[in-house]
Amino acid sequence: MAKTDYRKRCAERWRLRQWYDQGLGQWLLEAERRELDGILPNLFGYHLVQVGHMVAQDLLHSSRISHRVVLDSSAAEEAAGGPDLLARPDALPLQRDSVDVVVLPHILEFEAHPHELLREVERVLVAEGHVVILGFNPWSLWGVWRLLRRRRGHPPWYGVFRGVLRLKDWLALLGFDVVMVRNYFYRPPLRHAGLMRRLGFLERLGRRWWPYLGGAYVLVARKRVVTLTPIKPRWRPRRRLVQVDLARRVSRRPQLRERLDDR
Repeated sequence: MAKTDYRKRCAERWRLRQWYDQGLGQWLLEAERRELDGILPNLFGYHLVQVGHMVAQDLLHSSRISHRVVLDSSAAEEAAGGPDLLARPDALPLQRDSVDVVVLPHILEFEAHPHELLREVERVLVAEGHVVILGFNPWSLWGVWRLLRRRRGHPPWYGVFRGVLRLKDWLALLGFDVVMVRNYFYRPPLRHAGLMRRLGFLERLGRRWWPYLGGAYVLVARKRVVTLTPIKPRWRPRRRLVQVDLARRVSRRPQLRERLDDR
């Protein structure tokens, strides 16, 4: 990775962490932590890896897996506590079939090569391992707001919001089965704290009446295990030849007896 690309990535990560630390980012972070707290305790194993250090807070605290690693390609000095491992997300320095759970918190929106990242996730996951993806929904008020704000370069609007259907297609090609998809945060992306509190009723109405229009979503997929069952060849006896041979033997026996009697 070139120095200019690395510096640009560090700047983008720092700006995104700053966005999560205040206003709208805090509201979204609270909702995402609730979603992860309901999912991670039900995923078991020995090793858990979070790819993408977008948030300075710990997103994995509710998991029962003791060994947790946070990985990112850059580390902002201003952030309180950086990633445990510095590496490119599309070239994970992990062994094949070694990780039980991988968490991707909004990393696909800001990666230049999301397909390579998902291939790496498939490579490092064990059989029946899970990947948990947090993403922004382009078919929502957040998606409309992104179209209006992305040219200004403010986080998170400069990212590429990827829909659930496209993500399902990518995962299916890699051999994943989608276990669950849930949308959340149905309020518009406003900065005013008082107005956001008054619009809290939209969360309840959105889950009931327009569940697919949430500003963000969480997707859980399981790595499919392809088992090859050896098929034993079925050896069929050559019945026709056996029957012919037996008929010949039966027909010859009277002839032999007659010859013996004549003698």
